[in-house]
Amino acid sequence: MKKSFWLTALIGLGSQVIGAEENAPMNVIFILCDDMGYGDLGCYGQPYIQTPHLDRMAREGMQFMQHYAGCPVSAPSRCSIMTGLHTGHAQIRGNKEIRPEGQEPMGKDTYTIARLMQNAGYRTGLFGKWGLGMPGSESTPNKMGFDEFFGYNCQRQAHTYYPDHLWENEQRVEIPENRDKGHQAYSQDLIHERAMRFIRAHQAEPFFAMLTYTIPHAELNLPHDELYRMYEDRFEEKAYISEQGYQEGIGGYDTSLKPKASFAAMITRLDRYVGEIMEELKRLGLDKNTMLFFTSDNGPHREGGADPDFFKSYGPLRGIKREMYEGGIRVPFLAWLPGVIPSGVKSWHQAAFWDLMPTLADLTGVKLGTYTDGISYLPTLLGKEGQQEHAFLYWEFHEEKGRQAIRMGDWKLIRQPINGDTRVELYNLREDPHEDRNLAAVYPAKVTELVTIMDHARTESPIFNFGR
Repeated sequence: MKKSFWLTALIGLGSQVIGAEENAPMNVIFILCDDMGYGDLGCYGQPYIQTPHLDRMAREGMQFMQHYAGCPVSAPSRCSIMTGLHTGHAQIRGNKEIRPEGQEPMGKDTYTIARLMQNAGYRTGLFGKWGLGMPGSESTPNKMGFDEFFGYNCQRQAHTYYPDHLWENEQRVEIPENRDKGHQAYSQDLIHERAMRFIRAHQAEPFFAMLTYTIPHAELNLPHDELYRMYEDRFEEKAYISEQGYQEGIGGYDTSLKPKASFAAMITRLDRYVGEIMEELKRLGLDKNTMLFFTSDNGPHREGGADPDFFKSYGPLRGIKREMYEGGIRVPFLAWLPGVIPSGVKSWHQAAFWDLMPTLADLTGVKLGTYTDGISYLPTLLGKEGQQEHAFLYWEFHEEKGRQAIRMGDWKLIRQPINGDTRVELYNLREDPHEDRNLAAVYPAKVTELVTIMDHARTESPIFNFGR
């Protein structure tokens, strides 16, 4: 394997990189949770939920304050991160369901971050939710560059934390103890253990692990263990009662008697997973040679009894999942590698999911095999000068009659609904991060400028057309 770029970039840091073998490639663990809001972590201001390990990541690493998901819903957001393309160019631009199990697939020749890492000589693994194809299609994790996969193929199936099956590579794995609402085997614990096993098994070779936990997506249920008991009687609760509950192949959410306690406990459980990963890296001697990332696929949800208003899951922002306001697309993003990534830094660099691919290419020294809308943020991670900035960031959303958004510097323009009586909204995010004051009538020239860029930012899609 060629000498990875990161070693060249680290020349001059001297004693800070003692412990990393010369010419040793950098391992990468990328944790992507599901529907966690910008304000759901202590380090982003959450007052009710304990997240000590993620807060430690922020203290010992870098906390991005302006990092964006690919879309305000799951499948297109994940396609963006997988392919390095924003939703004006990506194949998957909305949640398109396939019955009985799966979602719209990507094309078989799609160049993904997993294929990039394979080309760099890495062992690749995905553990958690996929949501970018269906079983047996040309777009399963193993066919998209992941050597190992364990978890949910279908994001609709992932609506239950007690499924009757998961997938191991291309094989369906039955979970009989969860049949007939057995609720014995918690999927996230099973997925987490497989991820830990992958890290241990490949400690002697470079690896890329993508951990796509579904916490805190609805349903709001988990084992009633000590983490649940931490919150069980803490909040005034209104039960979420589901008449039908989760149904195989259809979705839905089961009843949650204490949804606030469950929501808080699920996030603390996820935080514990992160802590176990950090401790395992230290035990294996990989903590100086593994870059750890944490983020969410979109903003917070209001489903299955979730109450983002009570928890202020959107933090100081406005909006939730499916909305183009900041709360729907701006997400927590943490990067950790003591001695390499500067500690305790809050970065205001504007980055997005489509930046991961060029960043990994930069990190490994592999030439990208495809076009990307992204810009490597490796200089920011290393605390170096010369970080390139985006001319603009662009999103589109194809449910609820369609929405578009563009950010250029401090300006943000939203156009919605696309299929209907369309209006434009213009905000200055520096002065108005909550997006309360629509300035479209005040700055018509700025509206014209951003609309023109927006119109040229996308290509037509044969599948996704704003609900038309």
